[in-house]
Amino acid sequence: MAFVIKIPLEDNVFRCFYHVENSQHPESPGYFQAAQRPTSHQRSPWVGHSSWHAVHLRDAGELDQIGRGLYRLADLPPLSNPDLVVVARKIPQAVICLISALAFHELTLQIPHVVDIALTSHTERSILKQPPIRVYWYSGLAFTEGVEVHQIDAVSVKIYGPEKSLADAFKYRNKIGLDVALEALKFFRQRPTFNADKLLHYARICRVEKIMRPYLEALA
Repeated sequence: MAFVIKIPLEDNVFRCFYHVENSQHPESPGYFQAAQRPTSHQRSPWVGHSSWHAVHLRDAGELDQIGRGLYRLADLPPLSNPDLVVVARKIPQAVICLISALAFHELTLQIPHVVDIALTSHTERSILKQPPIRVYWYSGLAFTEGVEVHQIDAVSVKIYGPEKSLADAFKYRNKIGLDVALEALKFFRQRPTFNADKLLHYARICRVEKIMRPYLEALA
């Protein structure tokens, strides 16, 4: 059964929040999110509710607001990583990168205070107050290669894999610190899944092979 909340934006235009009960779609269960485009009241097939309904349900304890325009059923289990979930919902074209990606892959002792995201240079700059984000502008293969999609709290989140995240850390070593990149390399070198060839593949894409190789050989 579909349950829809429509929030008026202007005359006869609504922002729709939707939830489909018992949906098998991986991104649907338990979430209410603004539709990508405003929906005309005349064209909309939904039977909506008044503008205060979402706030009323939140105040009644039936919905949790986890971001601007993003609600979740209150009786669901707590989110394991709410910041990444909100970013994935609000900025679906973004890829989690650098410190945030390293933390997700448990390759750093750093605690992210912002969510690092990669966007292409032609993407409109996204502004998100909560959680705070830090945008890095990527292009070409540096943006498209090494992307993994992880299911976090039933939401698809795009995150660079460990090898690509390491290459990015060396590329942006002047911004995040060479010590962070070296720490991540040491952690990853100890894993049974470590693959030097795969790591150097991404290092070449990020144009840091010559910088990374001496550190890699020192750990061999």
